[in-house]
Amino acid sequence: MPDLLIRNAEVVVTMNKARAELAGADILIRDGVIFGVGQGLLAQGATVIEARGAVVTPGLVNTHHHLSQTLTRAVPGGQDALLFGWLNTLYPIWSRFGPEEMFTSAQVGLAELALSGCTLTSDHLYLYLNGARLDDTIAAATEVGLRFHPTRGAMSIGESAGGLPPDALVEREPVILEDMIRVVDRFHDPRPGAMVRVGLAPCSPFSVSRDLMRDSALLARDKGVMLHTHLAENDEDIAYSLAHFGCRPGQYAEDLGWTGQDVWHAHCVKLDSSEIELFARSQTGVAHCPCSNCRLGSGIAPVRAMRDAGVNVGLGVDGSASNDAGNLIAEARMAMLLQRVVNGADAMSAREVLEIATLGGARVLGRDDLGSIEPGKRADLAIWDLSGVEAAGNWDPVAALVLCGPTRVQSLIVEGREVVRDGQMVTLDMASLIERQNRLARKLAG
Repeated sequence: MPDLLIRNAEVVVTMNKARAELAGADILIRDGVIFGVGQGLLAQGATVIEARGAVVTPGLVNTHHHLSQTLTRAVPGGQDALLFGWLNTLYPIWSRFGPEEMFTSAQVGLAELALSGCTLTSDHLYLYLNGARLDDTIAAATEVGLRFHPTRGAMSIGESAGGLPPDALVEREPVILEDMIRVVDRFHDPRPGAMVRVGLAPCSPFSVSRDLMRDSALLARDKGVMLHTHLAENDEDIAYSLAHFGCRPGQYAEDLGWTGQDVWHAHCVKLDSSEIELFARSQTGVAHCPCSNCRLGSGIAPVRAMRDAGVNVGLGVDGSASNDAGNLIAEARMAMLLQRVVNGADAMSAREVLEIATLGGARVLGRDDLGSIEPGKRADLAIWDLSGVEAAGNWDPVAALVLCGPTRVQSLIVEGREVVRDGQMVTLDMASLIERQNRLARKLAG
């Protein structure tokens, strides 16, 4: 692979320890790694990307998604429901998904993320029906070219046993654990620069047993992989925990081994001060999903309090059936605005939320090889052209990226390779992909 030289950027937002922002800077990439950052860099024979008038940031990191849900956007009956009612509307539709639906929906979701500046995404897949496997989404990500952290999710407690999902959608726990071992052994890559790492992710406290939560934690630590689940998403979630477990979600998580640097929880909208302190002390991560939390009326997560306490926080777009978009830079803007609604206009700056969207997400997913632009880090970069109408008249291009746009990248680099060029996907035929996606959606709506 030839060297890649990004030249003459208006600003390079490094996210290094000093949070330096370099004007008129170049970035030299060699063998998928950032080799140099500065002015006037030269590399004979390098491929050159001209970045004049552009802001270059580390690639954005998405810490929570359900990629399969891009096939079920704006579904009637779920558009105005709270979390549990929304799930009950969607469960019967998702029950008809198979490998083709999983693969196609994942590619659409990954492309949408890429175009919004995302270079690394997690995915929480907890439905395995009609032959679908985690392998389907991993194959989709490999073709797209994004760095991927899929999680082997699961539901094991159906309605007849006091859980929320229909019995037909749950799996036997021995089968779940056996497949968790299979996907970790086959796909997980612990090395720096890994394109695929696998996590274990029982869906939620209201859809799996205590035993599966505990056994998954033991297995994850034996295999050296991370743990992920939904936690404290809304008032219904808290009420369920108190009624069924006799404690709040944070205590439930701690009792079962679900706190620590190798754990991150989605949502955490309803964490109280003691739970925030627990997460800070244990270095448990949080995937903040502001648009989904608004869409489902779940509330506004206490991100300001989490950050002040030292909790690792990243951003997540959540599923495209509850967002219903998958634009990560737009998610960053929403995160900033919601903290201002609760805490005042000075509660969160554009630069802080950009840090959460990049370095914060990398930390949540345990990736110390990503998240900043400095020599030795992997070459995952987003190039944003600010010459368009969205940012016209701005006085601060870094803040403008969050405050006004653009919301679509000019170029996206993952492991030193272009995934987006001139605002278009390089790795996919988008017209045929969208046609296939719409065909499958029509069939499901059928």
